[in-house]
Amino acid sequence: MSDGYAARHLAESFTYPGVVQAYQYRPPYPAEVFDRLLGLISDQPRHVLDLGAGEGAIARPLASRVDRVDAVDPSTAMIEAGRQQPGGAAPNLRWILGTAESAEFDGPYALVTAGASLHWMLPGPTTSRLAQVMTPRAYLVVVDHGHRDVPWEEPLDDVIRRHSRNPHFDTTYSPQDELATAGLFEIAGQAKTAPVRFRQSVEHYVEYLHSTSSLARELMPAQEADDFDQAVTEVLRPYASDGQLTTTVLAKLTWGRINSRA
Repeated sequence: MSDGYAARHLAESFTYPGVVQAYQYRPPYPAEVFDRLLGLISDQPRHVLDLGAGEGAIARPLASRVDRVDAVDPSTAMIEAGRQQPGGAAPNLRWILGTAESAEFDGPYALVTAGASLHWMLPGPTTSRLAQVMTPRAYLVVVDHGHRDVPWEEPLDDVIRRHSRNPHFDTTYSPQDELATAGLFEIAGQAKTAPVRFRQSVEHYVEYLHSTSSLARELMPAQEADDFDQAVTEVLRPYASDGQLTTTVLAKLTWGRINSRA
């Protein structure tokens, strides 16, 4: 699958302690995301499968509003971190260690969600398995989210390109569009949430970058990691007030149905 597929070896980054620790500095999903997800559930019981759940940024808040969430992730470290987060020990939240292609699922599921994870999965085997465990009216919903329209984007991208372990990553790449083009996924709708104001220190923004697979501290020699941190801080400092950055976070949801005949 495009650059995402080519860089699948970087998925090991999500087992690194530094990446797991840095995950807490990723921007949160806007609350509107969860309202929209609930509105896309038609079948009963309201069982949800969250693919590539990480530490449960989608699964944990959603569990309090549905009958059950199964959160699957291939990283033991991520799952253990998720268990310690608010809502991570909810009795109706089941953590499953494994991949979308091979984990033990207990469907049927009335909704399947995927945050920044679908590009790590093999398209054919994943959609084939999902078709077997989804209810007749269930949607697969891909949720993309993050900072939007930041004034430091261009100089920051220059720094990232110098240090990224996946320098050819295509920021326009859309795994859901690729699935649709391959006839594996029929897009039914898309929506964006209202922008939400988010404040974060420069230091925490730097750490957030280290939560990504290609910028993990464990992939850099110590001196390079220090140089990266300094370069990013230099880019961000002019935009900070009292060490704090103010950004806008929004999410885009794309939902549709798996084509079981493909």
